Amino acid sequence: MVESFGPILAGAGLTVQLVTLSVSIGFFAGIGLALARLSPNPLLSYPAYAYVFFFRGTPLLVQLFLIYYGSSQFDFIKESPAWVVLSEPFWCAVIALAMNTTAYTSEIIRGGIQSVPWGQIEAARACGMSRFLVFRRITMPVALRQALPGYSNEIILMVKGSALASTVTVMEMTGIAKSIISRTFAPVEVFIVAGSIYLLINFVVTRVIRRLEHRLTPYQRTRAELEKEEAQSGILGLGSLLGRARTR
Repeated sequence: MVESFGPILAGAGLTVQLVTLSVSIGFFAGIGLALARLSPNPLLSYPAYAYVFFFRGTPLLVQLFLIYYGSSQFDFIKESPAWVVLSEPFWCAVIALAMNTTAYTSEIIRGGIQSVPWGQIEAARACGMSRFLVFRRITMPVALRQALPGYSNEIILMVKGSALASTVTVMEMTGIAKSIISRTFAPVEVFIVAGSIYLLINFVVTRVIRRLEHRLTPYQRTRAELEKEEAQSGILGLGSLLGRARTR
């Protein structure tokens, strides 16, 4: 078990790269897809609905196989510049994960946008704000705060879903664990190590999301908690000033 910890931990870097790239792409693409779903124009809403329906209704493994193995079946793809990307297992995995999380992220953000109280939007319009300004200052910040708990679950699912990249020869943590098992014939010990590292990554993700949610929802904390936070930040600021003064 100890011998397998180092190689599997080295594969954690590739796992983090997969998740970071796919989640970053999926977040911004999900915002655009959510706005298309909410659009009254059927030319935007119907294709967006079809995209969400397909990627939420089919397994991620099937999507990954379609992109990795399916793209090589067409000569016009092989002859196009896109083949430089689609011929690499890593980028095929990133594309599959990003397209999958885009569908789920769009629904999470769409729910957050629809949960914004209409009274806040009306109040902003009464102040003379334009539609874009209302969306930027009122709708989107409130929607993101509302969607943050659900979105944290999606990130955790992406961390676990990244293990499927090993099926297309991407040597992330699960891929390295499989190669070690083929040599040592010790699946239990190796997968315990891999599962522990996955658990550690998800623990860090949950703590970061919880901290971010705590910062974005000051109205849910009591006055005593806010005063305590202000006092702590003041003490830290005073300590840094005294430290600078001593070094001069």
